[in-house]
Amino acid sequence: MENIGIRPARPAELEAVAGLRWEWLVENGSEDLGEPDDFVRHFVAWAEENARTHHCTVVVRDDRVIGMAWLAVVQRVPTPRAPRRASGDLQCVYVVPEARDGGLGGRLVRAVLDVARELGLERVTVHSSSRAVPAYARSGFEESPRLLHARITRA
Repeated sequence: MENIGIRPARPAELEAVAGLRWEWLVENGSEDLGEPDDFVRHFVAWAEENARTHHCTVVVRDDRVIGMAWLAVVQRVPTPRAPRRASGDLQCVYVVPEARDGGLGGRLVRAVLDVARELGLERVTVHSSSRAVPAYARSGFEESPRLLHARITRA
């Protein structure tokens, strides 16, 4: 049986997480990405600077990081009944291709939702590809007629 763990990313694993993000971008057809080493340095610095608002959960097999998911926490405007409010956005869910279709992605998403519960978040949203919608639905996500988004274009 494989030695699989799902847990918060450790600081020493951020380079591996950056590598997964790079793989995701390449796999999804991104071009003109620059140099991988430059990206890794930037990504690790970004992750360290944003650790209070962006929580990374990883899937580890033996000692290798093979999956990641990020929970971005956004503080919300208070109300009299809820002076401290926050929501989350599930981002960058990725499992390496050779480890897919075995339930690890679902376990990873559920682990992030556990973190959201521990943080007392009101809700978690995800911006999904149409292909991944059924996987998120299996983890408890549902479509919302009240959630709208606007694409911001650069001038």
